[in-house]
Amino acid sequence: MKTILLTFAVATTLTVVPVFAAPEIEKYSLSSLADSSRVYDIDEIVVVSQPKEFMRLRQQPLSSTSFSEKDIDMVGASDLRSLSAFIPSFVMPDYGSRLTSSMYIRGIGSRINSPAVGIYVDGMPIVNKNAFNFYTYQTDRVDVLRGPQGTLYGQNTEGGLVRMYSKNPMSYYGTDIRMSLGTHLTRNFELAHFHRPAENLAFSVAGFYNGTNGFLRNQTTNERADKMNEAGGKMRLIYSPTTKLSFDAIVDYQYVRQNGFAYGLLDVENGNVSAPSTNFQSNYRRNMLNSGLTIGYKAKGVDIHSTTTYQYLKDYMMMDQDYTADDHMHLTQRQFQNAITEELSVKNRSNGHWHWTSGVFGSYQWLKTNAPVYFGDKTTGAIASGIQTAMRSAIVNAMIQRLIQSGMSEAQAAAIAESTVEAAGGVSLDISMIVPGTFRTPQFNLGIFHESSLDITPRLTATIGLRYDYSRTAIEYDTKAIMQMTANVMGQTGTYTLSSLLQRKEHSNFNQFLPKLAFSYRLDNSGSNVYAIVSKGYRAGGYNIQMFSDILQTELMANRSAAMSGDYDIPHSDTDYQNIKNTISYKPETSWNYEIGSHANLLENSVHVDVSAYFMKVRNQQLSVMAGNYGFGRMMVNAGRSRSIGFEASVKGKAMNDHFTWGVSYGFSHAVFRDYQDTEEVNGVEVTTNYRNKRVPYVPAHTLSMNGAYKHDFANDLLRSLTFGLNFSAQGNTYWDEANTYSQPFYGLLDARVDCDFGIFNLCLWGKNITDTQYNTFAIESAATGTSLYFAQRGRPIEVGFDVNIHF
Repeated sequence: MKTILLTFAVATTLTVVPVFAAPEIEKYSLSSLADSSRVYDIDEIVVVSQPKEFMRLRQQPLSSTSFSEKDIDMVGASDLRSLSAFIPSFVMPDYGSRLTSSMYIRGIGSRINSPAVGIYVDGMPIVNKNAFNFYTYQTDRVDVLRGPQGTLYGQNTEGGLVRMYSKNPMSYYGTDIRMSLGTHLTRNFELAHFHRPAENLAFSVAGFYNGTNGFLRNQTTNERADKMNEAGGKMRLIYSPTTKLSFDAIVDYQYVRQNGFAYGLLDVENGNVSAPSTNFQSNYRRNMLNSGLTIGYKAKGVDIHSTTTYQYLKDYMMMDQDYTADDHMHLTQRQFQNAITEELSVKNRSNGHWHWTSGVFGSYQWLKTNAPVYFGDKTTGAIASGIQTAMRSAIVNAMIQRLIQSGMSEAQAAAIAESTVEAAGGVSLDISMIVPGTFRTPQFNLGIFHESSLDITPRLTATIGLRYDYSRTAIEYDTKAIMQMTANVMGQTGTYTLSSLLQRKEHSNFNQFLPKLAFSYRLDNSGSNVYAIVSKGYRAGGYNIQMFSDILQTELMANRSAAMSGDYDIPHSDTDYQNIKNTISYKPETSWNYEIGSHANLLENSVHVDVSAYFMKVRNQQLSVMAGNYGFGRMMVNAGRSRSIGFEASVKGKAMNDHFTWGVSYGFSHAVFRDYQDTEEVNGVEVTTNYRNKRVPYVPAHTLSMNGAYKHDFANDLLRSLTFGLNFSAQGNTYWDEANTYSQPFYGLLDARVDCDFGIFNLCLWGKNITDTQYNTFAIESAATGTSLYFAQRGRPIEVGFDVNIHF
């Protein structure tokens, strides 16, 4: 298999130099401009109003990748996660559900809490990373900007930014129907209608259903461990009462229900993963509504834009946290979020040497999380056994001492004591334990920004920007651990409760200035340029809620002897609460990005080349690690310093009179810790581990993608053309922990497509991972069973199916 993939990679590299085909010029009535060997920028074809930028994307001093609708169809992407495989230095792996939406760019990323990559959908900033992983449909364009984008877009865009745009009913008309069917009953249906009843009014309505029976079976419950059903609808209304004023309103609702977190036992020596086998089938469901209103006004010399959004999320997760068939522990989590954002920007409209934009951004998020943890008999039984043994030993020893004092030998006393305890009913103990918890974590953010670009010479442009970012993060927690112990001691029964209640409010305020300085030099009139940029990135600090169960269980174990004679509630002092605050809080992450690059249009604009090299210094890097004492529950910690060095390149073009399209992209990321030490207690002794020069986890060292497609036209009315395409994506090596003890080696996936154009409808036959490569998208170490075990999420096997697309 590796030989096949290597042969394909080498052959494609020698014969083509690619990433994605340019969009079809004819679709946008630009055929009169088309040269048969020329590739046009997506910017030139898919016209999208940018309220803050004044230059087309490839003219800006930054590393970026754009996808048109045709590009997205060519790689068979249904969401950002599947599209990420074709973007250099960008990875959004499948971690088991729509809840997990981790994204990594250039060694920056996070599994929980604050994201490192921002997402804007039709101008709406998505504030909660739990809403990032959604179904993407009726998409016209996707832009991925790499490197810090904090000056214009604020906190949590330290690694980069993703901008997604849906089709605009002002310029796209008609009805689209899409149907798809694949192996394991993977199915999809989309319906959309775009209408423009008046010159100044247009609207669109769209809906979708998507589902699969799954590829993995839970060996304990016999259920499909990864089956999914989701559906949703979208409405958009655009109204321009005058040539100066416009309104753009969008409402997008999606619902998903799925079995998830299909983690199987991983053999770290050979990389083999067993089928998932849990006594509880993990699952996830989510209701999500994103809505926004953008108002644009063209005043004298300036463009003014206001974007107001309301975002709603309500979800439920149930996870078997030990990932085994034994009942150690499981948790449920319910989130309820309401969020509002407002951004007002002013951009000058000038053909002169100075271009500027200024604005203010504000957001407020209400988030309530209810997350009880339930401990099963495998955990409580082990605790009960230890306490029961200690109780019995204490009773027997006390009887032995009294019998020895009465004149018996030690052997006789021991025999009589044992038989007496047994005859009276013995000693037994049952324990139940639960950790309920409610957490409110409101967040407020305010940003004020300005950016100016000045043409120093006809070819040299300087860009300088600055943003002031203020955030307030708070937590109000109300959580309790309850251990109920029912003891039967020599016929006498008693029930005692050991509890620990934690209630407190905390908050933190963070301030940050985010500057940017860049220079861009235009090499020729075709748009080729070189650039250099220095920018600062920032990710907000906050509070962990995932590891309170670990804190509370630690307290119960330390105080269990206090409940032997009656109910006991563990007291807490101000010092205890200060220690808890220090444990659950984490600092903001900051970085400086130094980058040089070029956007080149070669061979009479028939080939587009984008290259960049960067160096990033990160301070207080936020890492998602397992909570320390018991090894379950994720928490965010800060590493002292890390460093990321990398290179990105992509090339795309057409040949053979536009019948052959091709593209390739490559990203190299070397992200390592420079100052990170962790201390843990082993057998009562504190042990310090130094992770200096270890690779940052979850970040692949290499990302590679290639694609090529050949189109053959037919001179008949029935079948107009056939297009044969191959897509190859690869990534690795990816480490799964800070110590770099286990990893996913470099692997590649090969997809194939055949598109049959019948005019009013298109039939596509496709195959994904046609070499049936085995790989893991995620792996984790867990000590929830009392022993460290490794688990992994297997990637999808070979899939085949077909799509039918109809437009009228």
